[in-house]
Parts: sequence; C-alpha cells; structure tokens
Amino acid sequence: MRFSVTTSPIDKPKAGLRAVGLFQKRKLGLHAAGLDEALQGRVSDVVKAGELDGEAGTTLLIPAPAKGAAATVLVGLGPKKDFAAKAVRKACKALAGLVVERPANTIAIAVEDLLPLQENVGWLVQTLVFAIGDAGYRYTEYKGKEDVKPVRLKHVVLCVTEEQAAEAERACAEAEAILAGANHTRDLGNAPPNVIHPEALAEAARELAGQHKKLKATVLDEKELKKLGANAILAVGQGSERPPRLIALEYSGAGKDEAPIVLVGKGITFDTGGISLKPGEAMDEMKYDMCGAATVLGVMTAVCELKLPLNVIGVVTSAENMPDGRACRPGDIITTLSGQTVEILNTDAEGRLVLCDALTWVERFKPKAVIDIATLTGACIIALGHQASAVLGNDDELVQSLKAAGSATYDRAWELPLWDEYQEQLKSNFADMANIGGRPAGTITAACFLSRFAEKYRWAHLDIAGIAWKSGKEKGATGRPVPLLVRYLLDQVGR
Repeated sequence: MRFSVTTSPIDKPKAGLRAVGLFQKRKLGLHAAGLDEALQGRVSDVVKAGELDGEAGTTLLIPAPAKGAAATVLVGLGPKKDFAAKAVRKACKALAGLVVERPANTIAIAVEDLLPLQENVGWLVQTLVFAIGDAGYRYTEYKGKEDVKPVRLKHVVLCVTEEQAAEAERACAEAEAILAGANHTRDLGNAPPNVIHPEALAEAARELAGQHKKLKATVLDEKELKKLGANAILAVGQGSERPPRLIALEYSGAGKDEAPIVLVGKGITFDTGGISLKPGEAMDEMKYDMCGAATVLGVMTAVCELKLPLNVIGVVTSAENMPDGRACRPGDIITTLSGQTVEILNTDAEGRLVLCDALTWVERFKPKAVIDIATLTGACIIALGHQASAVLGNDDELVQSLKAAGSATYDRAWELPLWDEYQEQLKSNFADMANIGGRPAGTITAACFLSRFAEKYRWAHLDIAGIAWKSGKEKGATGRPVPLLVRYLLDQVGR
C-alpha cells in the first residue's frame, strides 16, 4: 500500500473513494462542505436526512452519483467545540476499517477536516497511515486463495494545504518506514514455530543485511557461544534440537567515533516452559515469545528505510525452550557470561537468562544506551493489561524519553519502579542470585535480575508481554513497540 501527499482539493485526485469529516449535530467540515458544493448538495442532503449524526467513529458511505465517479465516505468526528485527539484516533480507525473492505484502489482523504487545533499535521498523517496500514495488514502465507479476502486498496492520497505540505510529506515518509518495520515484525511473529527457529531468525537478519549497504550481520552459533562462555543462552536452548543463536545487526549511519544505541531482543522462538512445563491451553501462542527479537528486526528495517544519521546495533538472543532429557532443570546453577552465577528455580523464567548474556556481550560496543525488548512476564499483563508496555531502567532520562516516544505514537509505555528493596527477592542460598523472585512484583524483579548485567551503561527494559500480540478472533502479532522505538530514534536526531 502506498501513501502520498497532495495540495489539490479533495475533489481533484483521481480516486474511487473520497473521505471527509462530519462533526456532531451534522456540521460539515471544511472539505466536506467543498465536496458537497461540487456534488450539488448530495452530501448535505444525506446528512439532513439523518443518515449520520457525526458521533466520533461513525461512518457512512454515499454511493457514487454516476458510473466512474467517486463514492464519498463521511466519518464522524464528535463535537466540534471539544474536538480532540481521542476522537480523531477513533475516527481514523473506523475509516480505515471501512476503506480496506471497499472495492476501490485509491482513496483521497481530506486531512484538514480531521485535525484538532492542539495537534500538528504530522501527528495526524502518522495516525492515518498507522490506522490504515494496520487495518490492511494480512498474514496469508499458509492460506489457500479461496480463504483470502484481498485488500483492494493500493493508494492513499492525503489532501493538505500548501502550508502543511512539507510537514505532511516528512511525516508520511517516516510513517511508511515505521509501518514497513512493524509489518516485518508482524510477519516474523505470525510465522509458525516450525518455520521460525533460532537459525531462521539468523537467516532473516542476514537477508536484511544483504538488502542494505550500511547494515552488517554477525551470527554466533552454539560452538562460538560455548567458547565465549554464554552459558545462560546455552542452558535455555540445550533441551531443543534447534541450537541457540546470538545475532547482531550493526547499522552505521554516523561516524565511527559516535557511540551506538543498542537494541536487544528476546528471541525464544517457542516456549514450552521447559521442565517447568506451561499449561497446554493457548500454548500455541508461545510462538510469540520471540516478538522482542522480531521488534529489533522491524526497527532495523525502519532505520535503514529512513537512513538515520545514527549508529544503531540490533542484537537478537534466540533459543527454543523445550522439555528434553538434556534440558536444564530447576535447581541447576549456571555461570553467566558476566561471571555471576544463577540458580535456575523455574525453567519458564528463561527470557531473562538469554537476555543476561546478551546484555553482557554488548558491553564491547561501548554503547550510548541499551534498550532490551522482551515478552518477559505474565505479571506485566496483570499490572498493565494489553494497553501499555512496562518500562524500567537505571537512567531516568532514557526512561522518560521512551515514555514520551510512546505517547507521541500512541504505542504507550508506563514506568514501574526499580528500587533496591526488590533485589532482596532474588537471593539464593547457593548462587549469586535466583532467576525468579516469587509472585509479588514479578515484572519488577525480572527487571531487577537484568539490571545486574547492565551496570556499565545507560539501560532501559521494555516488557511487551501485554502488547506484542492479540488473542481470540483477532489473534496475531501487533508490530508493537516498533513505532515507539523508531520515534525514540528519530527524537535522537531531532526529527
């Protein structure tokens, strides 16, 4: 799907659909009024007939007046005097759901009608692109043609004023890159676990590097991990026929002397829980336990598309957690790459084990900041539901920057405390620490565990267990938190 910006009036671009806004109490927006005049009152006649009141998120399709002409979509915006971002997001989502189901290749949207006074046009353009891109996403790799309902929409034309054009075009390009990254993340997350395993993630990284000159891929196999001393990664993967991998993608967009921002993604390509076996119900969704890794690959895709003047390194630490005769057991003690020892009390707390070795390994890059992304704890869903990622870290500026990026993209994150008192829960009688801290504050104690391996740099942790995928009839990867992380990177270069 392609997005473009034009300064032409809404009735000028060649399109099968034209979308304009309607405020509550049947008040036509600026472009809706202009289109109504061009259609000789057809829009206002429908509105006067009471077909649509203008409540935020409601839509009405007015058929084309003649063969070859465009149909009109009215989208409700709510009360004009209280026009707010919340109503716009609702309107954009409703509009997106309608237009991707229509047999039209092109839609023209009157952007100015949808713009609240307190927001800029760039925000609105990105909101529209994300909404339509999300509604138009399909994962059909393993479906027969008869089961696939294709999306006919190929081109979205955003109509803006001359004054808005430069900002709208910049925002549109950024949003398309973010959408490409998010869709790459979704494709990886939705793929079945017999297809996506640690070596497959490594191959995906190599393919991505092959497409972009500024990207370099490095893959460490199990022999190299053993030589390195990455025993935590190896312990998690030792019960599987699919050996673990540590993968790095280095993007060079700035000078060699500039410290990189490092993203570390948890890549458990399937999580049975190991010997601490999970319940069978919904275990199929444990293919999504690699969504942190998929996020890293999605962000690196967007970074390359945007040609950001930054040095960014994406690291994926990947294993398959299986209950084999060789699998690690509760009570095992391992020595991590850092030299610290861990008593494994629960083999289903494996994500922090693969991450801890990766957090030690990235010290070699002398990073400006390190952000890890992981579907780490069910406790995060209990705390925050499916609305926000949890963010914790050892640097307040970094944490607040991530929260701000989340708010800007509506891919929100909420901070949880990382107080020293929580570290007490990780005490072990036999090792430097245990890998779990009990039921209380499970998300926080998981971050406390990781913090012990991130003391040499600025670090933040994103627990995305509640937002990386959806269950039920909408089951599938969401592509989050790619928008949040790309927005954070854009903020680092002042864009």
